[in-house]
Amino acid sequence: MERKPVVAIVGRPNVGKSTFVNRLIGTRKSIVDDIPGVTRDRIYFDVEWQDKHFTVIDTGGIIPGDEDEIMLNIFTQAQIACDEADKIIFVVDGKDGINPIDFDIANILRRSKKEIFLAVNKIDSPHQANNIAYFYELAIGEPIAMSALHGDGGVGDILDAVTKNFEYSKAEVENNIIKIAIVGKPNAGKSSIVNALLGEERVIVSDISGTTRDSIDSKVKYEGQEFLLIDTAGIRKKSKVDWGIEKFAVDRAIRAIRGCDVAVLVIDAQEGLSDQDKKIAQTILEAGRAMILAVNKWDLIEDKQTNSPQKYEKNLQNEAPFLSYIPKIFISAITKQRLVSLYKQSIEAHKEWTKRVSTSVLNKVISEAVAMNPPTSKHGKRLKVLYTTQVKAEPPTFVMFVNNGDLLVESYRRYLENKLREAFGFLGTPIKLTERERKEKD
Repeated sequence: MERKPVVAIVGRPNVGKSTFVNRLIGTRKSIVDDIPGVTRDRIYFDVEWQDKHFTVIDTGGIIPGDEDEIMLNIFTQAQIACDEADKIIFVVDGKDGINPIDFDIANILRRSKKEIFLAVNKIDSPHQANNIAYFYELAIGEPIAMSALHGDGGVGDILDAVTKNFEYSKAEVENNIIKIAIVGKPNAGKSSIVNALLGEERVIVSDISGTTRDSIDSKVKYEGQEFLLIDTAGIRKKSKVDWGIEKFAVDRAIRAIRGCDVAVLVIDAQEGLSDQDKKIAQTILEAGRAMILAVNKWDLIEDKQTNSPQKYEKNLQNEAPFLSYIPKIFISAITKQRLVSLYKQSIEAHKEWTKRVSTSVLNKVISEAVAMNPPTSKHGKRLKVLYTTQVKAEPPTFVMFVNNGDLLVESYRRYLENKLREAFGFLGTPIKLTERERKEKD
């Protein structure tokens, strides 16, 4: 299958790159704000235009020569994006006019030897069209006027020009890719893990808490299995989340959890499992996603005798019994200790998450469980489980047909769930067990 073309969108901060991307994909997916440099990492999206399919890279704003740590990282990310791209859309601000930084960026882009398209954004009214002529000075091609905010014809003109010789046709959707969301609190090391797994500086890593603002997707293959790694913003307590950019980023992280197959909850080995970590874990399980608990920064635990993985895991079991069936991996993003285990464990968790069991064997297990420990009577009546079937996977979901739903108490439901786990495994995935009433004669 031929490779999908890649288009990078670059420019200095606050020229409307993310607004342009949102226009292309038809949804407010990339964070947009008036603060320069809001998009810090490079974010990948699939776009379709006139039956032509390609990937767009939204980058952080470039300020060449800026010594600020974040801006230097943004510049690096934009350079990497240009290296990856087949074509580049250089976005400038038609309202403010040409800026000295635009000249610096133009010089950098010319050295890339890639085909470049100059998009003069924020031409929102006819009288602003006169500003376009100034941008010929960049000597980077013919400027094309557009309004990303209003989605005028200029957006279509740019896309027509960019996709002119694209011949990639949409292939069948591959169902075997495993989507892994890397989630956790700020500064747990999520982005470092993604970078280590990918072997490149894919996302910005900094000591500044909350460096990752958007959910960022990266495709990777390990031992023949394709994965989509989704790095997310750190999820803090609601009371500590500021309205605006951070709130949008946290919302995006929650949506990434709901849209993934396997969620890897990253915790700091030195801090242990916090209340916020438990809340994130509950969010994952309530969303019905498979889950792995990654204890990161294990290299910083000095006394391995006192804090062996076995003892650490036992403490986790005491603190959070509801995570008893969740695999725990002790890793280090810095030393890369056991990192590949994340891939292997994700494959196993995904298998359990998609598992279906035979109806005959399922009913045998439930019948034996009821016979071993019959439910207690309530108001002189006793629960009878007439029949059990699996109605779906992802996660495994079962329906028990019973004589009276009110007789199924929560403790007995948990008992039956545990018996299902003993029989079928389901390691790393929640299971759902619901009941429906049916008369015995039915």
